[in-house]
Amino acid sequence: MTLTSLLEGSRVKLVPLNSGDTALIARWQQDTSYLRLLDANAAYPKSELQVGEWIREGQRGREHFLFGIRVLLTDDLVGFLELGDVMWTHRNSWLTIAIGEPDYRGRGYGSEALGLALDFAFRELNLHRVQLTVFSYNDAAIHVYEKLGFQREGVYREFLERDGQRFDMYLYAILKREWETGT
Repeated sequence: MTLTSLLEGSRVKLVPLNSGDTALIARWQQDTSYLRLLDANAAYPKSELQVGEWIREGQRGREHFLFGIRVLLTDDLVGFLELGDVMWTHRNSWLTIAIGEPDYRGRGYGSEALGLALDFAFRELNLHRVQLTVFSYNDAAIHVYEKLGFQREGVYREFLERDGQRFDMYLYAILKREWETGT
């Protein structure tokens, strides 16, 4: 049996976030367009102190697996990924991903990181289901999720309001057997 690195692809690797990453992540928090893709809450930036606490919280317990996304060639931190709120009884998890560095968006780094995360979720954690939500206006993310095999399972109709307009939020999920067979 040949062992492969679960957390390293051809262009990115998933690594633990640490206190040295807080300043960069806090800088991403100044970009309201980034925040409006990431969260339904008000696009309000977080301080380095708040980011540091978020990292510490994400590394506690067995229900959260928080990773930084680093480019192999340069070791630059370009985003983060979290498998969170794991329900071990049912083998389900929520997934969050963000590419914070604007120059790295839309270039396939997020897709590769998601593939690594799904391998980790299904091969290492033995999860059955990974789910996420995405806003209806985030066409780029929807394209990536569907390309990787996520299925749209539901719609939270008119879930959020941005600039006076209502938007849906979609629920997507992928099952272990779908990831393994590519269907």
